[in-house]
Amino acid sequence: MDKLVAVDALQIGMYVKLQDDSIKGTGLEKAFFITDPGQLRQIRGLSLRYGKVYVDLDRQWQPSPIDDMSHAAESEKRETSVVEPESSPEQAQQNSVDRIKQAASDPSMEPKKKAAAVYQSAREIMQTLFECPTAEFIKDTKEAVGSLVDMVLEDEEAANALIKVTQHDYYTYTHSVNVGTLSICLAKKLFQTDTASHDMRELGAGFFLHDLGKVRVEKEILNKPSRLTEAEMKRMRIHPYQSYKILQESSQLSEECRVIAMQHHERDDGTGYPLRLKGEQIHVYGRICCIADVYDALTAKRSYKEAMPPFEALKIMKNEMLHHFHREIFNNFVMLFSK
Repeated sequence: MDKLVAVDALQIGMYVKLQDDSIKGTGLEKAFFITDPGQLRQIRGLSLRYGKVYVDLDRQWQPSPIDDMSHAAESEKRETSVVEPESSPEQAQQNSVDRIKQAASDPSMEPKKKAAAVYQSAREIMQTLFECPTAEFIKDTKEAVGSLVDMVLEDEEAANALIKVTQHDYYTYTHSVNVGTLSICLAKKLFQTDTASHDMRELGAGFFLHDLGKVRVEKEILNKPSRLTEAEMKRMRIHPYQSYKILQESSQLSEECRVIAMQHHERDDGTGYPLRLKGEQIHVYGRICCIADVYDALTAKRSYKEAMPPFEALKIMKNEMLHHFHREIFNNFVMLFSK
């Protein structure tokens, strides 16, 4: 049964139905379960007639373990029908940073729960950053990512669980968390005998912030529900350099961040961008991020395609795209999914 509900009364777990004219260029689908606070903020920011949307009261949301943990407070709020005002972006960001630091360093938390809590907080942090890419938020994000990196390095079970809890929508912030997470785990595997020679915290920050330049690409291009034209691709290809520029302007540009921002779309056969680097011209950090980036793009659900199962994505990367990657690094990437 569909019922018109005021946007201020929406809660996580509800199944909403939106009109085409209200979601054009937003990346939102016509109908979906609300699963995180970011979606609530997006819906509340839409131009909606009478400030209401239809909710299907018969659709029951079945949360995964990650949702169980991150939305317990929302469930309690639904039961009491009390809608509390949202905190400021600054306070919300600080709360997410505190949660990720606390969960990542908690030795008593079961690995799967720890991974779920860290992943959800990372998504919240990245969403806030993409909505408000200020120098202060970039600094906070790097601090939070540092805690995630420490967890990956020190807790093997939690690191393995982190790979398994990744979600497959294609919001830019979710993509950044997925690529960041997979890249850190791959870097750990590649550098396991010599992590002291690499600044793993800065490396993690670079992986998470690799796509930050997309905030300077038009939303109509980012959220287009079909293939881009050549002119639109030309605009999209500015984002590696813009990621570099934003980090430089915010005084957060380390060498690791510079390399990853500029090289995560370079391909081993020289067909990538923006500089068409080839083979050994591409830094190992860029090669790591490139593989994770392609994998997440293949496995993500888009408005014009369903999510591809991990095995199928890896099979395509091996059989049809291996000339884009460094073979040994790719083989190590595949091994991440064998645990």
